[in-house]
Amino acid sequence: MKEVIAIIRMDKVNTIKSELVDAGFPAFTVRKVIGRGQGSVDRRVIQGAEEGHPEAIARLKDDGPMLVPSRMMTFVVQDESVPKLVNTIIKVCKSGQRNDGKIFVKPLLDAVRIRTGEVGAAAVT
Repeated sequence: MKEVIAIIRMDKVNTIKSELVDAGFPAFTVRKVIGRGQGSVDRRVIQGAEEGHPEAIARLKDDGPMLVPSRMMTFVVQDESVPKLVNTIIKVCKSGQRNDGKIFVKPLLDAVRIRTGEVGAAAVT
């Protein structure tokens, strides 16, 4: 099993939800996050957020680096499903501009379904 974490632009969430379900990935968690990468912030990413969601733009301090609002999606999938999931995320979220996001793939040692006590792959299917 693998845990796949995708940090994506806020404006891609509604589009990617449908694509993921259609691609066979209906189970995921989405969180609001703010952060930044190593490069400069592309201000076009936050233009709409500043007007509609002023709380989404934060600074470490008044003269510090800007933090960009994003969404973090988390998935638990079987090893053989990782390439399809990653390709689906890239297909929807790639604009070719800075701040498109990142995808991280981590090994997952085990999973337990609380309700039934199932473990391993049975717990996530």
